Amino acid sequence: MAESDNRAAAPLLQESLDAPGVLRLTLNRPDAFNALSEGLLDALSAALARIASDPAVRVVVLAGAGRAFCAGHDLREMRAQPSHDYYRRLFERCTRVMMAIQKMPQPVIARVHGIATAAGCQLVAMCDLAVAADDARFAVSGVNLGLFCSTPGVALSRNLGRKQAMEMLLTGDMISAQAARERGLINTAVALQALDAEVARLAASICAKPAAAVAAGKGLFYRQLEMGIEAAYQLAGQTMACNMMDESALEGVQAFLDKRAPAWRA
Repeated sequence: MAESDNRAAAPLLQESLDAPGVLRLTLNRPDAFNALSEGLLDALSAALARIASDPAVRVVVLAGAGRAFCAGHDLREMRAQPSHDYYRRLFERCTRVMMAIQKMPQPVIARVHGIATAAGCQLVAMCDLAVAADDARFAVSGVNLGLFCSTPGVALSRNLGRKQAMEMLLTGDMISAQAARERGLINTAVALQALDAEVARLAASICAKPAAAVAAGKGLFYRQLEMGIEAAYQLAGQTMACNMMDESALEGVQAFLDKRAPAWRA
C-alpha cells in the first residue's frame, strides 16, 4: 500500500546527531500525530537494524515531530484493508520494530511530549529509558474503539504493576506524566523546556561508560527477566565473567585500585 505522506517533501523518519555518539530518530508525521503507518514502521525497522551494527552510535533518542510523540497505529490506513491476514501482518511488523529496540545493543531513550497513546505508549514502554514533558499524557486507548490494546499490553505489563497495567488497558483512560512516572512507565517528567537537557544528561552519562559493558548489561537485563531466578543468576554470572575479561573492565578495576581515572579506549 502506498504511503500517504509526501516522501519527497520530508522523510517519514528524520535522523540527526544530538551529540557525538547520540543519534536522534524523529517520527515525522506531525499532521497525523506521528501515527505508525506502514511506511513509518518500515523506516523505523530499517534504521534500527542499521544503527544496531554501528559502533559509532552509543545512544539512540526516539522523538516525535510536531505536537505529539506518537498516537499509535494509523487507523485510517488500517480501516482501508479489513482482512485478518492484513492485520496479522501489520501487527507482526509492529512487533518486529518493538523487539528491535530491545535487542539492539545501544540504549534507547524515549523523548516524550504531547501524547503517547496505544502503540505510541507501547513504544515508550519498549524503550530502555523514557523522559517526558510534565504535561505529556499516556494511554492504551484502543478499548475505547472496541479494540483491546493486546500488543501494547505486553510492553505495559513489563513496566507497570499488573493491576495498574490492567486499569489502563481496561479503561483506556489517559494518565498524566506524573502518574506515568509513579507507575514506572517513564523515568522522569520535566518541564517541556528542560526536556532536551534531561535527555542529553542521560545520554552523556551512558556515553561515558564502556560500550561493551553497556551492551552486555542491556542484553542480560532483558533475557533474565523471562527466566526463573536460578537460570537468571547463572546467565548473569556468565555475563559478568565475560564482561570482566573485557579490556575496559580490566582497566576500570585497575584504575579503581590505583586511585585514578580509567583510561578507556573510545
